[in-house]
Amino acid sequence: MGELVLLLLVGVLSGVTTVLFGFGGGFVTVPVVIWANAALGTDAPTVAVATSSVVMVASAAVAAAATRRDVLARLGRSGSLLVLLGVGGAVGALAARTAPGQLITWAFITYLTITIGDVVVRKGFVRPVRTAPEQTEGSALPRWLGLPIGALASFLGVGGSMMTVPLLRRSGLGMHSVAALANPLTLAISLPATVVFLLGNPVGTAGSTTTLLGAVDVRSAALLLAGGLPAVVILRRRPPRIGDRVHAVGYIGLLLVVLATMVVSTLR
Repeated sequence: MGELVLLLLVGVLSGVTTVLFGFGGGFVTVPVVIWANAALGTDAPTVAVATSSVVMVASAAVAAAATRRDVLARLGRSGSLLVLLGVGGAVGALAARTAPGQLITWAFITYLTITIGDVVVRKGFVRPVRTAPEQTEGSALPRWLGLPIGALASFLGVGGSMMTVPLLRRSGLGMHSVAALANPLTLAISLPATVVFLLGNPVGTAGSTTTLLGAVDVRSAALLLAGGLPAVVILRRRPPRIGDRVHAVGYIGLLLVVLATMVVSTLR
């Protein structure tokens, strides 16, 4: 019962972070799904990343569909970028299906640490440099970055927001626009990644009661979405008014909480 309630609550949190930060839920769902699937041992991180991808597809799709057209227009001519993000997403998912669970866990922790250091130390995140307010996403995200961003994001189960949000922010955009643009980019990565994770034989089923479809924990995904999708819909209809700087600091704070949770659960 406790696990069910926790997954629902984390689902709500993933929905909130999808709207506020463009996370798609990946940051907050990976640690809790690893915990929920502890019986799978070293396969738990793989299942967590796969389950996170399913949650991100649904959450990011709903959030992107509710985003204003003028905001989405900032994506400009990004067809090739989206294609490369998708290809990278599939490649990263294939790697995650075969990689050791500990490698995924420590890669998640390492990159999260690097990201926190980057947004705190380098200028342009908490207080963006607005030298060109009309800059579009295309100038902030070179097309060639699509493949590595997609691959690393799907390997870690974070949807790409960990990489795209700081880049978009430093192009001079406000946090509201950055979070909104991160959702379609997350969808481009997580959709092909989810297809890869759903294919093939279930992982780590020996001695476990977890219901797996491919590498996806069906029960956890359903509970996370049951909590998350209503939160996305409600917040899209009634978006909270948050100051830009507070919004940026909140992004950093949430990353710190997730990092602490991952480190503590890994070292226990």
